[in-house]
Amino acid sequence: MKYKSLGCLALLLGLLLIVVLGGSVYMLNYSLRPSVNEGRNYGLKYKELFATYPETRPWVDSLQKAHALRDTFITNTDGERQHALLVRAPSPTGRTAVLVHGYTDCAVSMLHLGYFYHHDMGFNLLLPDLHAHGKSDGRAAQMGWKDRWDVLRWIAIADSLYRDSTEHASIVVHGISMGAATTMAIAGEKTPASVKAFVEDCGYTSVWDEFADQLKEQFGLPAFPLLYTASGLCRLKYGWSFGEASMVEAVGRSQKPMLFIHGGHDTYVPSHMVFTLFQAKRGAKSLFVAHGSEHAKSYHDHKAEYQERVREFLRGM
Repeated sequence: MKYKSLGCLALLLGLLLIVVLGGSVYMLNYSLRPSVNEGRNYGLKYKELFATYPETRPWVDSLQKAHALRDTFITNTDGERQHALLVRAPSPTGRTAVLVHGYTDCAVSMLHLGYFYHHDMGFNLLLPDLHAHGKSDGRAAQMGWKDRWDVLRWIAIADSLYRDSTEHASIVVHGISMGAATTMAIAGEKTPASVKAFVEDCGYTSVWDEFADQLKEQFGLPAFPLLYTASGLCRLKYGWSFGEASMVEAVGRSQKPMLFIHGGHDTYVPSHMVFTLFQAKRGAKSLFVAHGSEHAKSYHDHKAEYQERVREFLRGM
């Protein structure tokens, strides 16, 4: 009877282990390998852009007609091709905006901000497709963490391409959602002197925090055990873990000015995260909480105030 009970317990534990591992594999694929087509379909993203921000259509048409919206590729250290869109300013200038898109989006999704920076403020533009998004190679999203290294390479390219006649360059990195997480991860690293400021819009405190929140919100499950095992699988398969991908720690290391933006009614990346991030930042910083806005809707809902906040933050750049 004793051996039978032990056998039943071992079987139960084995089944539980299989369920946990299976759930972890599902969670990892669900989180890091979402609908590939959604983030790679430039045609769809252009339609979405023009429907939401119709003022961008004649601007994009004019850039395309003049062959001024340039596709550019680089090869990263893993031998993968990474893509970005480049646009020179209407007049020669060393001011450049590196605009970083969100989860399942692509460079096209940032052209509404590109219009503001280029058309209204006279900046050069560099809009990268993050790993496994748009026209960039890759098997899985990196949630902004390892993406920081790719974007730092793009920043170096912007630095060399867009210097003015006095050999001066001034770069702002501005990201939304996962792009905001990328922006904050970059801010925690050593950046060229030409990088003057960062703007993060609705970024999360860490990948762990964001996934834990979504695990509870979407599936009603606690972090233990799935998040722990999925994070371990991520380390084995992709070389990074959810726990190490801490944007709040990166922000704490940042030495350059940062503007924090978040929708007041954001539940996808909960609004409270911005206050944790803002508190962690030392030195020059500013905060704009867009009243009533949901995730990544602050610019759409409060365009005039958003633009003024960015203008004021970058004044003198």
